[in-house]
Amino acid sequence: MEKVRIQKIIADSGRCSRRKAEELISAGVVTVNGRPCSLGDKADPYNDLICVEGEEIAAERAEKRYIMLNKPRGYVTSMADEMGRKVASDLLTDVPERVYPVGRLDRNSEGLLIFTNDGEFANDIMHPSKHVPKTYRVTIDGMVNEDQLSRLMSGVELDDGVKTLPCTVEVLSESPERTVLRFVIKEGRNRQIRRMCEAVNLSVVRLKRTEIAGVKLGMLPQGKWRELNEREMRRLTNVSQSREEEN
Repeated sequence: MEKVRIQKIIADSGRCSRRKAEELISAGVVTVNGRPCSLGDKADPYNDLICVEGEEIAAERAEKRYIMLNKPRGYVTSMADEMGRKVASDLLTDVPERVYPVGRLDRNSEGLLIFTNDGEFANDIMHPSKHVPKTYRVTIDGMVNEDQLSRLMSGVELDDGVKTLPCTVEVLSESPERTVLRFVIKEGRNRQIRRMCEAVNLSVVRLKRTEIAGVKLGMLPQGKWRELNEREMRRLTNVSQSREEEN
């Protein structure tokens, strides 16, 4: 059989996303026939022995699963946590396949998380070049003025010196005590919306992701999950493909 890049073999097996597989290879925890491999190496998925952290990767592809979870606050977006904190994957114990999150929500944020064991699909949604739109409902402590809104929409410089891309920010409701904003962003930097708000002196009280590329959380209860339907899969697939064509 023709040899395939090792990160693709790992992703196809359902072990993790291709990006995560690349990180594991770089960390030196992936071996082929007992020897550490490097990024760019290829292998025969059916005749070479590929192990990740000592665990053999099967060539047979697991049944593909595409799951929507409503993550509550207080859960870390991870498969395990060294500090013993609650992890989002704990809410999927009744899913027989090993699935992993597509993107992240920080511990104090809530809402829509997608899980899968399809590495190619995960890479299409997560890759920064795809600019897949994500929608958030953000509650701010106090009022938000026009200058702050304008700065958020045009892009602000974060604490690491990186400027965010232009985005959409809409006021849903406001009062002297609280303002509720609707953000639509097309990138996914760590704690991005919280850091954007900090950059314009706004304090986030609550942050909930409600939509990814037209796929909406809807009325799914907190802590519950369901399979993505065909229409939702088409939306996600179409948006990632169209973004690729634009780029």
